[in-house]
Amino acid sequence: MAGLNHSAAFVGMAELAPTKAPPPESEIELMAELTRMALDDAGMEKSDIDGIIAVPPAETPMLFPSLLAEYLRIRPSYADVVDLGGATCAGMVWRAAAAIAAGQCTTVLCTMASVLDPARFMRSFRSGGKSMSSLLGIGEFDAPYGPMTVNSSYALAARRHMHEFGTTPEQLAKIAVDQRTNACANPMALYGDHPITVDDVLSSRLIVDPLHLLEIVRPCSGGAAWIITSADRARSYAKEPVWLLGAGEQVSHSSIVHTPNLTTTAVAESAPKAFAMAGVQPSDIDLVSVYDCYTIMVLLTLEDAGFCAKGEGGPFVEKNDLTFMGDLPVNTHGGQLSFGQPGIAGGASHITEAIRQLRGEGGGRQVSNCELAFVNGNGGTMGEEVSLVLGSAAR
Repeated sequence: MAGLNHSAAFVGMAELAPTKAPPPESEIELMAELTRMALDDAGMEKSDIDGIIAVPPAETPMLFPSLLAEYLRIRPSYADVVDLGGATCAGMVWRAAAAIAAGQCTTVLCTMASVLDPARFMRSFRSGGKSMSSLLGIGEFDAPYGPMTVNSSYALAARRHMHEFGTTPEQLAKIAVDQRTNACANPMALYGDHPITVDDVLSSRLIVDPLHLLEIVRPCSGGAAWIITSADRARSYAKEPVWLLGAGEQVSHSSIVHTPNLTTTAVAESAPKAFAMAGVQPSDIDLVSVYDCYTIMVLLTLEDAGFCAKGEGGPFVEKNDLTFMGDLPVNTHGGQLSFGQPGIAGGASHITEAIRQLRGEGGGRQVSNCELAFVNGNGGTMGEEVSLVLGSAAR
């Protein structure tokens, strides 16, 4: 990935507002609508697209790129799928740039959508069932103890961080509070109708000790798309390009019982790669847009990416204003905690928000002089990490 700095840029972007109730359209119908919106945003024709990266719907696990291409009536010379859980969307970005750099295509459509019925999701969740990790044997140390799902895994990380470094529930709660402030300035945010306080977070229902309801994402429906094109074409379209400057990826484990360290994630390896490729430091970043399935994941990402030292995340988030008005804006769209998490497309919202901010299209939540953004996608239980550094047209 050494040669990807300024090799490709975002020129089109689209996002659906997340909804609690599932829409009547199917995932592929939503992807088609998102494609139209992204093309309109770029001011380009469908015939300009010669690459596709997509997330297959659950009912179409095989041959989806060709199905989507046929549905959209385009004929790509490059097609791919990515499967990195919550890191999928960030992983799409550098793969699109790499395909362009390799000469396989010039312009790549990346798209994903989720139609999710929360009631059905919760029924499935409560009914149990064997996970792939338990079937493969890698979950043998947690499966016998009941539903050791992602809630339990992130709760383990939060409790361990509290034990090792003295992190407090109030410090973690402040992350959710600041992101809700951001959501209240975002008309698309699912939970942007009222602010919350630290007391609100800590008095919300305890789900898995020490994590409360307002520290955990809830399922919804939605989707996103963006169009990435080559450097020589990037300034040919309607919007100013947003450049990929750096990227890094690292996978450390699948089952949480195999994590090397509960309080250090693979972001500690992926982020330095992205910063090195971009030729910048964490102190240069104007916007942090990172996967926030749980408040503890934001804190761990800030530490592991180098915005503060390991173990200092609690005091760091307590001291710093993480809102769009603050000294370190984090998840200015509200994050998945308050914007919403529409399945895999939840990770896309961090990228679309970075594009908006770098274009200067953040509206009432626009970050002043925003030229550099750090984006991170997190898959599974802190096991799949993809870090990106994006830059505005001025970079």
